[in-house]
Amino acid sequence: MLFSDRPNAREGASPGSAEAGVSSCGDGQEPRPPGVPGAQRVDHLAFTVSDLDAAIDFAVMALGGELVYRLPPLAHTDGWMRTHLDVHPRASAEIALVRLGPDTNLELFAYKSPDHTAAPRAPHDTGHVHLALHVTDVARAAAELTRRAGVSPLGPVLRVPDGQPDAGTHWVRLSSPFDAPLELRSVPDVLPYEAAGGTPRRRPPGPWRNRDDGTGSRHGLPGALGVDHFARTVADLDSAERFFVDVLGAEPLYRSEYGALPEDVAAALGVPPGGAMRRAVLGMGPTDTIELASYQGKSAGNPRPPRNSDVGGSHIALHVRDVDAAAAYLAAHGCTVLGRPETIDEGPLTGDRWVYTRAPCGLYVEVVHMPDGALPYERSTAARRKAAHGLSWTDRTPPRPVRGTVPDSPGTDTSSPQRHPQGRGTSCRP
Repeated sequence: MLFSDRPNAREGASPGSAEAGVSSCGDGQEPRPPGVPGAQRVDHLAFTVSDLDAAIDFAVMALGGELVYRLPPLAHTDGWMRTHLDVHPRASAEIALVRLGPDTNLELFAYKSPDHTAAPRAPHDTGHVHLALHVTDVARAAAELTRRAGVSPLGPVLRVPDGQPDAGTHWVRLSSPFDAPLELRSVPDVLPYEAAGGTPRRRPPGPWRNRDDGTGSRHGLPGALGVDHFARTVADLDSAERFFVDVLGAEPLYRSEYGALPEDVAAALGVPPGGAMRRAVLGMGPTDTIELASYQGKSAGNPRPPRNSDVGGSHIALHVRDVDAAAAYLAAHGCTVLGRPETIDEGPLTGDRWVYTRAPCGLYVEVVHMPDGALPYERSTAARRKAAHGLSWTDRTPPRPVRGTVPDSPGTDTSSPQRHPQGRGTSCRP
């Protein structure tokens, strides 16, 4: 069983605390929406990479993102790193956050650790993650990305065949300095499953902008609208989907599968041919989509998920109104809370309250509350994280403009000329 429904209480924890694994919802209360209490949106996606400078340059110069901050190195001489980040006590981390289009915060980690794994995960390995951008013309965007960054497609641009719920989608994967493929995808205005009455897939509204006021954008890829999805390979698709839906509050959109991956599709995915692939696509809050994939038989990979400090490690963070209540809820639903929630009291992210949790499968879920608009890093740069503001998990973004009204080029680059703004202070949240 990949995920457990049993509480993961810790010996000696006080009743009602996050460590006790007790939900903050008591008897007699009004029923609340499914998922993490007080969740507003996916706050950020995080990748552990081998070369932080190269990953930042790729995100900014090739994809058109904007560096928001780069924090001072994080290290402790006691057991803090093990307790709060689930890494070796003597590990150290460098962290940067890039605003990637209208809705996405991408957090990049680079660890130095006595016990981390430096080899990237393969796409069919459990815990592998990748990012996909939504573009209007996959071939054109892929050619421009190859020109800008020298990355190589894993295969030709493919079309999802008729009979699949997302038929008509075009996609390609390319190598990237994220130590995982980057996918480019174009999606029809109406997918077959949507025409049949299914819940519409989240689509970035476009055009590509890194600030809410429409400024501060380096040139994105031609026709880029935003991040399409975040993908994770799982060992047990049914259990993983239950966790995301029943515990995190994701919304099932559709499933698809291949009984035996043909060689051209397997090559484009970067996996061995001949095995089965099953995929579940879920909506996450108002703006985000996650794709869960499971490979079996000849296409199966390493079943052991990566650690936080391993190259290819990752986490997903939810912005919530009450970190302590959210942590208690996750503990009550089988997650291990790593230490206790902390509030940063100095440095560029002063006022940020956060805590990591770990699901039984090894998925790390962070819950965070950021006082956007009052964070110290904002005094030294015009770049901004995508904030939750007044959003609620059940909100939905307006539909994308009709195709043809979104310009291919985001326009003039009005971002700050400073490519690597440095945070100040010694206390920072990952």
